[in-house]
Amino acid sequence: MYETSDIRKGLRVELDGDPFVVVDFQFVKPGKGTAFTRTKIRNMINGAVIDRTFKSNEKLKPADTEDREMQFLYRDGEFNFMDNSNYEQISLESSVVGDASNY
Repeated sequence: MYETSDIRKGLRVELDGDPFVVVDFQFVKPGKGTAFTRTKIRNMINGAVIDRTFKSNEKLKPADTEDREMQFLYRDGEFNFMDNSNYEQISLESSVVGDASNY
């Protein structure tokens, strides 16, 4: 389980059964009351970005995701990648690749 102090860009968490990735975050410690973290998170399934605020004592469940190193092949409207371990090729829409398309 993650705590709110673990929130960073790129952190993948599960909320309401869906995987989300943290796009942006801001830790806020007001003069009165408890501290909180204001976040923008992107749904990894449909790409929707939502704003969510977490109190400092909340726990976050890690998303059940997998990292695989892949090689970029070409772009034909979609981004095409190849898994170097088994040579399987996959295509991703530009909305899924997001800002990483510049790299």
